[in-house]
Amino acid sequence: MKADFLFSLFLCILGQLSEAQYHYQSLMNYLESRMLAMEERIALWHEQNDRYNSDLKKFKQQASELLEKIGKEHGKLRLDLEGAGVRVDRVEREMDYIETKNPPKPCVRAADKMVEQEAVVTEKKKEEFFELSVCLDIVSNIRAMKILKRVGSTKGVWTKDSRTAKVYVFNGTSEDTVYEFNSVKELSASPGVSKGKQITLPSAWNGTGHAVYDSFLYYISERSELQVVKFDLKNGSMADSAVLPVEAQTPVYSLNPETLVDLIVDEDGLWALYPAGDTINLAKMDSDTLDIEQMWDTSCPRNGAEAAFIVCGTVYVVYNTRPPSRSRVQCVFDVNDMITGGEAPLLYFPRRFGAHSSLKYNPVERQVYAWDDGYQILYRLALKKKLWAIAPPPEE
Repeated sequence: MKADFLFSLFLCILGQLSEAQYHYQSLMNYLESRMLAMEERIALWHEQNDRYNSDLKKFKQQASELLEKIGKEHGKLRLDLEGAGVRVDRVEREMDYIETKNPPKPCVRAADKMVEQEAVVTEKKKEEFFELSVCLDIVSNIRAMKILKRVGSTKGVWTKDSRTAKVYVFNGTSEDTVYEFNSVKELSASPGVSKGKQITLPSAWNGTGHAVYDSFLYYISERSELQVVKFDLKNGSMADSAVLPVEAQTPVYSLNPETLVDLIVDEDGLWALYPAGDTINLAKMDSDTLDIEQMWDTSCPRNGAEAAFIVCGTVYVVYNTRPPSRSRVQCVFDVNDMITGGEAPLLYFPRRFGAHSSLKYNPVERQVYAWDDGYQILYRLALKKKLWAIAPPPEE
């Protein structure tokens, strides 16, 4: 009985062992199949990685060759551009030389025939000269250029009172606030125009034709009529005003349409340039009373003009093109008719950024304060004596 039980137990244990061995073998077979699949994937990955590395090496080589080729072409193009720049500069110098030797006919008005014989004009010229001006200088060239800084709008005015060291900034083309600085150095060190002393005017100024003279500010206030306003900078009040006898309210310079009248100061006081048809007219004004003392037709065309300045009673009108180019003095008018056609200077301004919105001459420093596309620029002028002042023609 006991033997039968043991035999049955042995058979049961043997069956369980056989079943466990079967499950173990199945597990081993599954793991082996998975290992084979992983080995195949690893082999495929190695193959693809080798192919990608080979393609990457080829791409790097091609990119290196292409970059080397581009670098050579860039160097060649840079040399070509430098050569073209040299040739352009040479052509410009040759053009300047040719224009200097054969200048275009300047807009210098011939002397009026006040008597039948043209020869008898010398004494009349001298008498007229000393009535209008005591200055004998004419601009010969632009000696130097200095870019002070760039602040404010693209158009504006900055000028210095010739009787003081104070600088005044008109930012934009229409406002009622002027900014005062104690010196050019203070303006240069300032981060912006708003850091200056703010002066509020009784009415808004228009355009870029303003002037400062002997602690008085002269500006154009456009209302129903063109009005010149004289503002006392010392006590901050309006000192006087006058209406200009200008019929059509058109710009005096075609390239600065906001400026209808340009007020200018030189060695002889206050002047006004204003439009008259297709040309520019000049008026001498009394800085105290704002009376107009005398008027001239300069014959200088408004078309293509961007700004002007006056030195010793001689008007220098600066011209440009609508696509900004090199500004040049192309029309000269002397109130005393003491400048001959051959003596009239042909001046080119150095290359700049756009076009001048204003040119304000300081007779003490012999410098022009220019506003060009938001840049504040100084031009130092070289002057010489007028030929007639050195050796007037003999009487016949």
